Amino acid sequence: MTEALEKEGRRPRLLLHSCCAPCSSYVLEYLTRYFQVTVYYYNPNIFPPEEYEARAGEQRRLIEDMALPGHVGFEAGEYRPEDFYGAAKGRETEAEGGERCFACYELRLSRTAQKAAEEGYDYFTTTLSVSPLKNAEKLNEIGCRLSGVWGVPYLLSDFKKKNGYKRSVELSGEYGLYRQNYCGCVYSREEASRRERKAEKGKDLA
Repeated sequence: MTEALEKEGRRPRLLLHSCCAPCSSYVLEYLTRYFQVTVYYYNPNIFPPEEYEARAGEQRRLIEDMALPGHVGFEAGEYRPEDFYGAAKGRETEAEGGERCFACYELRLSRTAQKAAEEGYDYFTTTLSVSPLKNAEKLNEIGCRLSGVWGVPYLLSDFKKKNGYKRSVELSGEYGLYRQNYCGCVYSREEASRRERKAEKGKDLA
């Protein structure tokens, strides 16, 4: 499909779900070589609201500051935390990386796929797979299933490969990006706090 669109004289349009600026940095650097990209910042999981706004602001700033081939659009989805809590219900005590996270993937990718269909995009995908903590196989499985529902091809990806994550860290430093210490939801924040307390306790005992 990409080749056919290029023969028509245009780059294919890609709706890129992004969780935050650091994760999107390498992904944008890579994908804008081949696609006309719009970043879709849809993350009702993020807690608290101030954190959501901080990450949205950094995403906008990166798009403005980063030297990229061609224009990159930006759209923010509606911030409705209750949608995330509904998806996470019954899974609140699960460890990060399990079924609660998969439900969160589904929520965000489902809305992205719907928007891609409504606005006539040629593809959709997400930056999430750039993180070593995210399950690329599961993301691809969900994306392909939603592609069948909404009729928009899902761009298969595992952006952490070929030093993608390492490059995202480099670009984050280059552009002075705010890098959060937890995925985004209240449960991941609590888990990160527990890890930090355990690490501090270990230092005290050393």
